[in-house]
Amino acid sequence: MKKLLSIVLAIAMVLGLCGIASAESPVAKAADTWAEKWADVDTSEHVVINYMTTGDAPSAANAGAQDEMLAELNKILTEKVNAEINIVWISWTDYLANYNLRIAAMDGAIDLIGSSTDWLDAWPNAKRGGFLELSTEMLEKYAPVTYASVPKDHWDVCTYEGNIYFIPEDNYSQWTNHGFAYRLDWAKEAGLANGCQTWDDLTTYVKYVKATYGDKLIALWDTDGTAYPASGYITSFAKWRSIDGLASGALWGGYLDDPYTINCLYLVETDKLVEYAKLMKEWDEIGVWPTDVLSNTGADNRDEFRKGKVALEQHHTNTWTSLVSPKADSNNTMYVDNPNADVGFYYWGKEAGYVTRDLVTHGVAAVSAASKNPERTLMVYDLLRNDKACYNLFNYGIEGRSYAIDENGMRYTPDTYSADKDGISTNWWWGRNDDLEIPSAAMNWDAINALYEEYDKIAVMYPYEAFVFDNTNVQSYINQCNEIYNTYMKYLCFGQYSETPEEKVAEFQEALKAAGVDEVTAELQAQIDATYKK
Repeated sequence: MKKLLSIVLAIAMVLGLCGIASAESPVAKAADTWAEKWADVDTSEHVVINYMTTGDAPSAANAGAQDEMLAELNKILTEKVNAEINIVWISWTDYLANYNLRIAAMDGAIDLIGSSTDWLDAWPNAKRGGFLELSTEMLEKYAPVTYASVPKDHWDVCTYEGNIYFIPEDNYSQWTNHGFAYRLDWAKEAGLANGCQTWDDLTTYVKYVKATYGDKLIALWDTDGTAYPASGYITSFAKWRSIDGLASGALWGGYLDDPYTINCLYLVETDKLVEYAKLMKEWDEIGVWPTDVLSNTGADNRDEFRKGKVALEQHHTNTWTSLVSPKADSNNTMYVDNPNADVGFYYWGKEAGYVTRDLVTHGVAAVSAASKNPERTLMVYDLLRNDKACYNLFNYGIEGRSYAIDENGMRYTPDTYSADKDGISTNWWWGRNDDLEIPSAAMNWDAINALYEEYDKIAVMYPYEAFVFDNTNVQSYINQCNEIYNTYMKYLCFGQYSETPEEKVAEFQEALKAAGVDEVTAELQAQIDATYKK
């Protein structure tokens, strides 16, 4: 589904050809396509396209580099389509609620919206009328290069009741499956020559690190008590896939050999959940996290991991790619302090032997239904995704200041670069394009490609790509179940309970049933049957 996977990427880097589109690609024909499609478009009025994205705005220190990038970009956009772009930030604090409120305002103050079906409520916002319906004629006219490059089946999964609501970021290679990043050098010291291959290995690892380096670390995992790896533990053994976008917990889904029979993970995998609860009680007794884990809100575990101050970081593969790369981040001081430092990754599903490929709609772009300039919004999007000059500016900044290109065609930061004053941020997670990507010379491609090749051998497709859930009849039950999930997981996942594991799990399961978990399961099953069992 994704182009330019690891083997192709490795070959391209060797040849120094990354970021160069083939002669047959839509990107290579972009200029001619735009000249033809936009010849009769009236762009006499200069417009500002407000692009809304999640994330924190660049700091005041970075304002100079950010402003310089936008000034250069807006010169190009003005020349090509008489428009400029402005970034509207939705801070990470209470981001989802604020994001949804901003879309619902419908005041015409936003145009282009970054979204996702698995973490940014793309379908709920589409069904609430927040996103503009995009006809094929409109896309072919105003976003012609993108329209030509997206396969029909990818447009199909962006369609609800016959209408396309967003554009998929479907030509960008990444993996966002979760797991634990850990210190591979410390794991080898613990006798794990191949790193952590199992949860038992992880337990051996944390015991060793606690005994050997515990007094030098802030914690083994300085979590704030809101990361819940319970589903990660269970799906390390059971070939299960949850339905994304229903609730914060991976509550409902199915086994990969029968994905359209729907269950609640925490009701059908009781033994594994009890086993997990016991293990987390053991980890608590080992001292993996701070004693105040449930109120440890000031932690920045990822930054501490980069500095060698903690032993675990729970996130996805794409985050690990920067952690394993000594030069990828100036804060990766663990490599400075210890030349033998290395970072491994234990991913959920490793013991079961599978991972799920990213959704085509993990990153999508939408046009606000209240946009005053939807046509120009699509034109700007098409340029940001497919025009090399626009792409480089929006993703990398000013060449020579924020980045430079080496003799192999790879991207690096020049000697004059300072992250505090030369970095830029656009959080363009909705239109990245492998045909134009410039690989970073700072990344540890040997390690990254080795893991990507491992994934390619065991990867399965997400089985619910075409499923759009109508939650009208059961949203109150979903909310209640999600609340129960969050209430119990903080105790189960950090060993903060006095009952036996069996008693605590049974209490959790009874609370889910009282909250309406079975009613949601039944509604999901009915709609799954209507979608896939016609």
